[in-house]
Amino acid sequence: MDIVTIKDVAKYAGVGVGTVSRVINNAGSVGEKTRKKVLEAMEALNYSRNNMAFRLRKNETRIIALLVPVINHPFFANLAYYVEDEASKFGYSVILVSSQQKVDKETEIITKIKHREVDGAVFVTHYMHKEEELYDCPIVSIDRTFGEKIPYVTSDNYDATRNAINYMIEHGAKRVGFIGSKPLVDSEVLERERAYLDVMAEHGMNPRLVNEIIQHGEETVVVADFMEKYADVDGVFVSGYSLSQVFYEEAIRLGKKIPDDLQIVSYDGIFKQWGISNITSVEQPVEEIARQVVRLLIKKIHNEETCTRTVLKTKFVLGTTTK
Repeated sequence: MDIVTIKDVAKYAGVGVGTVSRVINNAGSVGEKTRKKVLEAMEALNYSRNNMAFRLRKNETRIIALLVPVINHPFFANLAYYVEDEASKFGYSVILVSSQQKVDKETEIITKIKHREVDGAVFVTHYMHKEEELYDCPIVSIDRTFGEKIPYVTSDNYDATRNAINYMIEHGAKRVGFIGSKPLVDSEVLERERAYLDVMAEHGMNPRLVNEIIQHGEETVVVADFMEKYADVDGVFVSGYSLSQVFYEEAIRLGKKIPDDLQIVSYDGIFKQWGISNITSVEQPVEEIARQVVRLLIKKIHNEETCTRTVLKTKFVLGTTTK
């Protein structure tokens, strides 16, 4: 069987050898339409370069890591799926690391990057890391801000939360509460609480707020605390999927009629995978977030310029938990 060369791929795709090389090495600028033609040609010809030789020459592993707190969570499961899908388009494999509230697992990945055992990592972290230790590591974060040298992708937390709370007020809510899980680190997620407090001040309403640092799996404690303190709420913004699930179930258990007695809006619109209720939600663009972080990370790996902050638009999805 004849060996398929890069020249064969170029001829099949109708492009130059340099273009094929840029696609293979993810170097330089190639239009999406041209990139697709080259990838299709590689697949049609069953082209496979000598990956080991390539890695030795380039000092690359073609492996990136995705660090998430837990994997048994719909948001992180969806994120992992799309990160892997996008990375494969650029010839990268993904290893999924669940920190499970253990900072040592994150430190281990940082060490692997420095030792060239992986090329870079996407961080969804709740832990503090010294910024100076990360500056030489190709890392991209979701929500978390590390400093100007490390890019991150987030959603429009502040504006989306404002709009959601104002929607409940416009539809009759007079005693609006906020329940959330506060991150340990400097994160855009904190913008949700700020938006809530701003709206309360603008409407002359007393805040009914519980936003505490909790571990995944401890949501019932926060919900019980909230319901005990603010039994009179008629509208609640819940910051996160897990809390929303627990809060909704507790409201039903207490005999609340939803949405007549109590309106609920959740941040993280991933309730299609959960058959209990069609909760009104702020839906994050999980797929777009995943694809953006991969593209940014690959730019970091190749020392290309990146912007520090990328903000993606959410979508307000009406369900049965608001009027």
